Amino acid sequence: MLSRAVCGTGRQLAPALGYLGSRQKHSLPDLPYDYGALEPHINAQIMQLHHSKHHAAYVNNLNDTEEKYKEALAKGELLEAIKRDFGSFDKFKERLTAASVGVQGSGWGWLGFNKERGHLQIAACPNQDPLQGTTGLIPLLGIDVWEHAYYLQYKNVRPDYLKAIWNVINWENVTERYMACKK
Repeated sequence: MLSRAVCGTGRQLAPALGYLGSRQKHSLPDLPYDYGALEPHINAQIMQLHHSKHHAAYVNNLNDTEEKYKEALAKGELLEAIKRDFGSFDKFKERLTAASVGVQGSGWGWLGFNKERGHLQIAACPNQDPLQGTTGLIPLLGIDVWEHAYYLQYKNVRPDYLKAIWNVINWENVTERYMACKK
């Protein structure tokens, strides 16, 4: 398994090929006590208002801000390169998903950088075959399609897993890799 990729510059890149952790929205935590527990010093009505309105607004605003930040990370030079090389982000997403679904058995779907042409390319590699070693492409984003990556949650329905994986891709990392490889 590839744990670090090196661009032609020799610079070590972040180890994650795609952040596969769970990015769930924040939720308003329950108070560990009743709204009236601070009576007579602070009444229940104030506590309920503060918690259910003000604190809830902060949590909702945090979720909104994080969503906008995630969208902004995918913009800029990487997004322009995706549009140039694939026509649109949606077409890129469809092509990488199709390549990943099409891997027979286990392997990886990849977004790679072709340093000679200066373009992004999609590839799929079976098993543990390394992207750079088999295609010459520099890895920017890898999608693990080995069954162990999704079987417990998605059973053998790889397309459902691939639909969901787009919600947890670390675009900041992909952008860093792209910018480093362009040098």
